[in-house]
Amino acid sequence: MTIPFEHLKREWMKDPAFKDAYDALAPEFEIAAELVKARARAGLSQAEVASRMGTTQSVIARLESGRTLPSTKTLLRFAEATGSRVHVSLAAA
Repeated sequence: MTIPFEHLKREWMKDPAFKDAYDALAPEFEIAAELVKARARAGLSQAEVASRMGTTQSVIARLESGRTLPSTKTLLRFAEATGSRVHVSLAAA
């Protein structure tokens, strides 16, 4: 029997230490989600984006997983490869 991830996440989020660690990763998850959306919007595979950026598919996979936080230069190259633009915004807490 497989337990749906959302069910597990709800349970884990009841633990304050887990919730704090999860919340601390929110910016990385948000960046990763935006990269995936930009690539999908462009109709490109990870390999195609990698080729346009002069890197490998595994680098793109790491960026899109949130395991690697991209530099500004990398974000700009990713944006160019997907026909996107980078927009930075700081919101009030």
